[in-house]
Amino acid sequence: MNNNMKIIIRTGLLAAGLLLAGAVRADAVTDNARALLDKGDAKAAYALLEPLESQRAGDPDFDFLLGLAALETGKNTNAVFALERVLAVNPTNVRARAEIARAYAALGETSTAKQEFETVKRQGVPPEVASTIDRILATVTRIEDEGRTTVRGYVEATFGHDSNVNSATSANGVTVPAFGGPILTLAPFSRQQSDTFESVGTGINVRHPLSREWAVVGGLNGNKRMNNNHKDIFDTGGVDAHLGMVRTYGRDLFTAVVQYNQLWVDNDRYREATGFTSQWQHNYNDRTQSSFYVQYANLIYPPEGPRNADRFVIGANAAYVLPGFKTIFYGGAYLGEEVAKDDDFPYLGHTLYGLRGGTQHEFHRDARFFANLGYEHRRYGGENPLLLRTRDDDQWYVGLGVTWTPAKNWVVTPQYQYTDNRSNLEINRFRREVVSVTVRRDF
Repeated sequence: MNNNMKIIIRTGLLAAGLLLAGAVRADAVTDNARALLDKGDAKAAYALLEPLESQRAGDPDFDFLLGLAALETGKNTNAVFALERVLAVNPTNVRARAEIARAYAALGETSTAKQEFETVKRQGVPPEVASTIDRILATVTRIEDEGRTTVRGYVEATFGHDSNVNSATSANGVTVPAFGGPILTLAPFSRQQSDTFESVGTGINVRHPLSREWAVVGGLNGNKRMNNNHKDIFDTGGVDAHLGMVRTYGRDLFTAVVQYNQLWVDNDRYREATGFTSQWQHNYNDRTQSSFYVQYANLIYPPEGPRNADRFVIGANAAYVLPGFKTIFYGGAYLGEEVAKDDDFPYLGHTLYGLRGGTQHEFHRDARFFANLGYEHRRYGGENPLLLRTRDDDQWYVGLGVTWTPAKNWVVTPQYQYTDNRSNLEINRFRREVVSVTVRRDF
């Protein structure tokens, strides 16, 4: 078990333990040991209690304190023996069962640890303790996954309303300077169209460890979105696939994957992207991490060859979890370029940079609020031959929602998304609001 996982389990169970601790019988030895543990001096507490074990073994108060001191000093086997004596006398001692689960986890006996944690939850604990145990169980599951081949999948369905299904301008016409400045009326489907929609998606991801440090990862995902009210020409579908390697080295995680994406519009091939992503993630501790990544994609547009481009992006991200593990803040910055493959169409390529950030807060053990904000600037590579201007865009994005887990492996996500693309070319200006509910089942 790596150090980060040990820290998470230890911190979580200590917090839960404080809430579960009940009244205990007092005497000089146990009072002194408890005071030492409260001060964080588990080594001194163990030195006080251990010589008396042969005399006082079987006293639940003594055995509990001895087990806790042993656990805090890394003597996990001794902790199990002492805590087993507590549970033999009082099987319903929730605190002792939680601590023995932590000892089993520290010994690498993750299956037994999970059973004990589940028993603690069934015995009835405060919601905040149950939430802590859920996070620890997720951590234990990740530890188990590191040593075996894992397959994870999902299916999901989304229902919602989109104010601008084709991301188009709301203007009825545009001025075309190249033709002497007349205002050309746009066809109805070249203007903003609103509609309700449904979408379905599914995917599978596989991780196969080659050693303690190396693993092969891969995945395949697909989705289909269907608009209503005769807007089916804007229906979309997509397939994503990736295959690569992951290396874990201490607090660092290195990932390199090749990627493939196919996008359809109205059941016709619209764009194909082939490329790779390389990322370095560093975990400073159990609450703070940062990452740096490089991406490349070869973009092919079968219906519109001049739009074919090479896309390069580099960026960095950071995330921080507030003490208590209930609130997360994250952010990032990136820059890049899309280079048009055809030298006759430089105005279809662009340089870009962007910022994004957000937060997530657990306001109930089964529900989390999230909010995110993004900004991207795009400067195009030449003058549009019809509009006689070089396109310049500033795009803003806001998202708000809640992820609710009504049952194990089920997630319901109502959310609101707003996009505002502010362009110096009227035909490229648009606003878009999407309100939706997604129901997902993981397996």
